[in-house]
Amino acid sequence: MSQALKIWKSLENKPAGKYLFSKLLCLKAPYFGSISPLFEDLKPGYCAVSIKKHRAVLNHLGTVHAIAMCNMAELAGGTMTDATVPKTHRWIPKGMQVEYVKKATTDLIAIATPAEPNFIWNEGSDYLVNVEIKDTAEEVVFRAVITMWVSVKK
Repeated sequence: MSQALKIWKSLENKPAGKYLFSKLLCLKAPYFGSISPLFEDLKPGYCAVSIKKHRAVLNHLGTVHAIAMCNMAELAGGTMTDATVPKTHRWIPKGMQVEYVKKATTDLIAIATPAEPNFIWNEGSDYLVNVEIKDTAEEVVFRAVITMWVSVKK
């Protein structure tokens, strides 16, 4: 079990535990703090991260900025990967393909899942992560496929 998943399991049901976990993760990777994320759920094969629509994530149109959603997708996808990859392996993002489906005008939630749930871990290979970001009406506003390079730890 990854360190992040261990910490999540110890905090998720405590008062302000999700908030504390989110802050701790942003201390480890500070750029993610720019979107003020809140982890909603984390387990192997699944991660949900939400953000509030607030001024810091808006573009000139008053909608959530495309790159804020990319940041959100990478956070959810990377954390899900970290919680899923065996302890014998390591991972790093290699690429991301995105689709902006519609304007994001509300609070958002990103859901990350593996493209191939029964992935076979080997010496080194691409691991694809699907991320959908939905608005408060549960309509998809953004999709991403993130390619993670997963290899055996040296």
